[in-house]
Parts: sequence; structure tokens; C-alpha cells
Amino acid sequence: MLQTAAARYQQVRISTASKGELLLALYEGLFRFLRGAQICFEQDQDARGRELTSKSHAIISELQIALDPKVAPELCETLGALYGFCLDCLRRAAAEADPSAVADVIRVLTPLRDAWVQAVPEAARQGVCHRAE
Repeated sequence: MLQTAAARYQQVRISTASKGELLLALYEGLFRFLRGAQICFEQDQDARGRELTSKSHAIISELQIALDPKVAPELCETLGALYGFCLDCLRRAAAEADPSAVADVIRVLTPLRDAWVQAVPEAARQGVCHRAE
């Protein structure tokens, strides 16, 4: 019963979130999976590390697909290249059970995540963010 209530709460939270809030939630999950994969590879828990790497790969792929070059072509080109680099690192991490490849993704995406953490609430305060459609 508690899990059902939690699942309903999570569904309502997602369906009422702004695009910025959804982006922050994706980054939160991404970093949770990345840190978990890194730890698993360091502790020779390769199967679990690969599972978490796969989840990280899926999130970054979705972020890459969501880029809209019609809105900001230069930004999308830069983010697309950054996401492509991260996807390559994750493929290497999974193939070689390499925690340093996961660390590269964390290192590269941390400034971007930190920027979103500051920008999204500021945009919401200014009324820029819209609810997800």
C-alpha cells in the first residue's frame, strides 16, 4: 500500500512538473546512476555497474534527443557533442568495467548540472518555465 501511494505521488509530481523541474530530476537520477556505476566497478560488481551504466546511457540519450536546434542551434551543437562524448565514455565504461570512464562523465557533466540547478529556479522565479506538455 505504501509503495502504491509513493508511486501515485511520483506520477503526480512528474505530470505537474515544469520542463526545468523534469530536467533537474533527470540529472538527479543520472548522477545517482553514475556514482553507483563508478562504485560498482571499483568494487568488482561489474554486472550491476553495467546495469547502472545502461541507465545513465538511456538518460543522456534522451537529453540528446530532446535538443531542439531550431531554438538554439549553437547550444544544441555544443550539448550534442558533449552528450556524444559522454555516451562514448559510458560505452567504454561498460565494455571495460572502467570506473575512470564513468568519472570522466561525472567530471564533464557536473558544471552543466550545477548551472541547471541555478538556472531552473531562477527561470521559475521570473516566470520563464512552463509546465511540461
